[in-house]
Amino acid sequence: MPASPDLLRVDDLGLRCELGSFHVDPWRPVEHAVITHAHADHARPGSGRYWCAEAGLGLARRRLGAKAEITPIPYGQPFDLGSVRVSLHPAGHVLGSAQVRVESPAGEVWVAAGDYKRAHDPTCAPFEPIPCDAFITEATFALPVYRFPEPGIVMDEIVRWWRENAERGRVCVLFCYALGKAQRLLAELHARREQLPQAFAWVHGSTNLLNPAYAEGGIDLLPTRRVSDRDANNPKDAHGKRDYTGHLVLAPPSAAGSTWMRRFGPASRVDTAFASGWMHIRGVRRRRGYDRGFVISDHADWADLVRTIEEIGCRRVLATHGSSRTLARYLREQGLDASELETPYETEGEDG
Repeated sequence: MPASPDLLRVDDLGLRCELGSFHVDPWRPVEHAVITHAHADHARPGSGRYWCAEAGLGLARRRLGAKAEITPIPYGQPFDLGSVRVSLHPAGHVLGSAQVRVESPAGEVWVAAGDYKRAHDPTCAPFEPIPCDAFITEATFALPVYRFPEPGIVMDEIVRWWRENAERGRVCVLFCYALGKAQRLLAELHARREQLPQAFAWVHGSTNLLNPAYAEGGIDLLPTRRVSDRDANNPKDAHGKRDYTGHLVLAPPSAAGSTWMRRFGPASRVDTAFASGWMHIRGVRRRRGYDRGFVISDHADWADLVRTIEEIGCRRVLATHGSSRTLARYLREQGLDASELETPYETEGEDG
């Protein structure tokens, strides 16, 4: 008897479910798209109709445009597309991130996890292990060297860094991705607001654009002010700069080394840091020229990737982007049917 075709497979447009006539996170416009979350490499505009987790509707709308036809689905609520049953389940990556569960008429279950993490994050629902036959997993940090510290410990380090620099009369510029990481940091800082040197943080305009979606979702963030507002409304000091002494500024990595940084004064007055899982490797921090690196990631580390696959009890694993070859080889050594799945999702995009 011939083997059944894969329930999800890659074609020229994305990850295709033939029985459901839809794609998961297509990389080009399609008729029907189920999206796992709102990062740009997973939620691209131009498709005819979208489905996403209800919790992520605000971010999806900002990403896909006001005219996009988007159907929000509560976590865990099944819906039918073609001849398959689909449901969305928390991925723990960013607000509204979801795993896509697809069940065939014969009862075969595939899960496309998208990006996910297992660590605590106050801005999104925690990852839910979903038993399945086949699991499509990310592999962003799928090397044994990546074993991340507890996020609460890292956040305490960030608060201490800010306080120490405030006492030294310096400005803290913390680089972080504008969607997900910035809001996670602001939520954690809000929970520690009694310990902070200032009652708010300054933010780059790209970060400020996305914060309202989190407020709409009931997520408490540390209050923010746009750097551009201060530039427009505050006089310059004797050195021709606005005074940000003792303050924290959140900015995207693209701002590092740009003319945008000049407004904070000479390097002797500014302490820079990057919040990312990539900071686990000291050489990466040195090459990028940051004064500090804080290891806090929106992806699963090696131990959590392996634990997740063990928990869901799948018989087949497809690993995509990042160190997918290493993860697949390790899983084969453990007796699983594991292989790589080539996709164009970014490994160092917006969400490290």
